[in-house]
Amino acid sequence: MDGVEVVIVALFVSVVVLAAAARAINVPYPIVLVIGGAILGFVPGLPDVQLDPDLVLVLFLPPLLYTGAFFANLRELRTNLRPIALLSIGLVIATVLVVAWVAHTLIDGLSWPAAFALGAIVGPTDPVAATAILRRLGVPRTLVTVLEGESLVNDATALVAYRIALAAAAGAGFSLLDATWDFVWKAAGGIAIGLIVGWVIAWVRSKLDDPLVENTIGLLSAYAAYVPAEHLDVSAVLAAVTVGCYVGWQAPRIASPATRIQGFGMWELLQFLLNAILFVLVGLQLPVVLDGLDGTHWTTLLGYAAAISAAVVITRMVWQQTVVFLIRAVDRRESVRARRSTWQLRVIGGWAGMRGAVSLAVALALPLDFEQRDLLIFLTFAVIFVTLVLQGLTLAPLIRWLGVIDDGTQESHEELKARLVATKAALARIEELKAEEWTRDDTLDRMQAQYEYRKRRLAARAGKIEDDGYEDRSFSYQTVLREVLEAQRVEVVRLRNQGTISNEVMHRIERELDLEDQRLEI
Repeated sequence: MDGVEVVIVALFVSVVVLAAAARAINVPYPIVLVIGGAILGFVPGLPDVQLDPDLVLVLFLPPLLYTGAFFANLRELRTNLRPIALLSIGLVIATVLVVAWVAHTLIDGLSWPAAFALGAIVGPTDPVAATAILRRLGVPRTLVTVLEGESLVNDATALVAYRIALAAAAGAGFSLLDATWDFVWKAAGGIAIGLIVGWVIAWVRSKLDDPLVENTIGLLSAYAAYVPAEHLDVSAVLAAVTVGCYVGWQAPRIASPATRIQGFGMWELLQFLLNAILFVLVGLQLPVVLDGLDGTHWTTLLGYAAAISAAVVITRMVWQQTVVFLIRAVDRRESVRARRSTWQLRVIGGWAGMRGAVSLAVALALPLDFEQRDLLIFLTFAVIFVTLVLQGLTLAPLIRWLGVIDDGTQESHEELKARLVATKAALARIEELKAEEWTRDDTLDRMQAQYEYRKRRLAARAGKIEDDGYEDRSFSYQTVLREVLEAQRVEVVRLRNQGTISNEVMHRIERELDLEDQRLEI
């Protein structure tokens, strides 16, 4: 095999092995990927990897941004808009300034533009690992919402700062007024393009009824907003985020059930693959990066890495604890006071500021001739490594120690209420259909009995009726039905193996059985 084939094989084998390892030890996969990627770079025999900086951002960033935005809860984002804005704009700017000062002071010969570029690169957070841990431990949902909302917008803030730093490095001047206007203009333009593209995408998808075509359009939506915004010199990040939010909000109206079922799995797989490939690619580039730092002693490099990582972590922790006093001084409304977080939640929010794929992509997008490019990539990887491994592995013990665990009662109550309301709507519609001439009474009676059973089961779970035996009956029903479904699978596979039915027929029946199996989780 030639070099390209070796890299491709190594890439995908590494992704599979590292993902399996993460699942086996019950650790969020980004933590394992960053460790595995670093190790992989030093495996003998693997060829050097050279990535086109202009291609990295365009290829990886749009779908990563779109996926996060598509599944965002817009209602909760609006409710928590102030803390999200303070983190995604204020904290990013503070991080850029602090990291730039530390880097410029500590590293001989590092110019201010390069130092600001480093601050912008490590400014945005990646909530994948943090939210996986927070959800598993049952931390209050508001904290998860704020972290996810922060990650949607802080990429835009960081990238504007990054562009300004690149322009300054190329010899352009800097003006605070111009930078502020530039940020506002780029943000407004990006949101406008995202809304326009989102409306067009939603209209087109509403006219289609083909899951493959619809999900392909969904995949291209991110690029359809990102690329024009990039060419028009407005915020491509906010364009991708906006189109994701818009299409995600409209999805229940414009997408068929088959499209949604197919799409959920597709987006989850895509997000995982993009994150995994980025981490492994950076790992493969580490030897090249370190070769470019051959004149710097390894103890000096570790000192730089420790200082920059500490600056990132400490800035976030201090911001989380101090900015709340500013809010209290400015706004004393009762509604604001009721939403105030505890110091324990602020500590967790501060410790959950891990960096990830976006910082990697932006670092790799630095021009090949950029000042001390190899050092900036190394420091970016170091910050990601420290925040993911150190904070990622200690976040769960910290949460348990602080005792900030939500039993999930509110979310469970909301879900049960929604299911119960939907079931009542189904029963009401069945009653209406009984008056229609084209319906069959036996069909409606059978369906009505099923929904009455579901209604009683949900009401019992919600505590609306007394039924101590519903859990035992539900477990018995699920167990029996799974046995019945498995018997059908075995028989269908046997028919395929005997040549009685085709592979296509087997897969169609198997899919129906799988969907019925999945319904048992409800």
